[in-house]
Amino acid sequence: MRLTAAASAAAAGLVVYRLRVRPWVLGWGATADERNAALPGDELVAEPHIASTRCVTIEAPAAGVWPWLAQMGYGRGGLYSYDRLDQLFGYLDAPSADSILPQFQNVTAGDVIPLGRGPSWPVALAERDCSLVLEPVPGAVSWAFVLRGDDSRTRLISRVRVGVGSRPLLWTAAPLVDLPWFLMERRMLLGIRQRAERIAGRAATESDCARLPAG
Repeated sequence: MRLTAAASAAAAGLVVYRLRVRPWVLGWGATADERNAALPGDELVAEPHIASTRCVTIEAPAAGVWPWLAQMGYGRGGLYSYDRLDQLFGYLDAPSADSILPQFQNVTAGDVIPLGRGPSWPVALAERDCSLVLEPVPGAVSWAFVLRGDDSRTRLISRVRVGVGSRPLLWTAAPLVDLPWFLMERRMLLGIRQRAERIAGRAATESDCARLPAG
């Protein structure tokens, strides 16, 4: 009797999560237009079992956001998420960079983003200041970073499409899969925003100082 009641409660909780919580988790920060828009890399996983679109607004031009994407990876700029966890799991060898690293800016399709003990992420598409598309599992998992905006503000859109596993299994395990993924990715997007805005603010301050009349 208790087992049946517990199973019923778990099933009810899963339904509530799927209907009320999961749409917010998978679409955190994104508008309806952004969630529904076709983005570079969608074609890599044509019929995903799971798809997320998460966004942040960054008070910096796309050219000030792109370098942080280009230099991601182990032995490079890091992942801008929870560094201690990434180092514990062996994905990183040091804390994420707080400065732009010129030696890692020339990312192109065919390159890989190294992840230490984790599998590297092949780069499927790299358009400077526009989009970086990774294919962690070729034909089954894609991760696109898309930059849209103007000279002072950028929307950083992160879209993940997953076609591995089975729909019933992913449906049942959704909370266990979604929440850690969401927390790490959210931290990453906010980490990129923090770094890009700090440098953009510093550049703006220096520009204002340069325009001040001499003594």
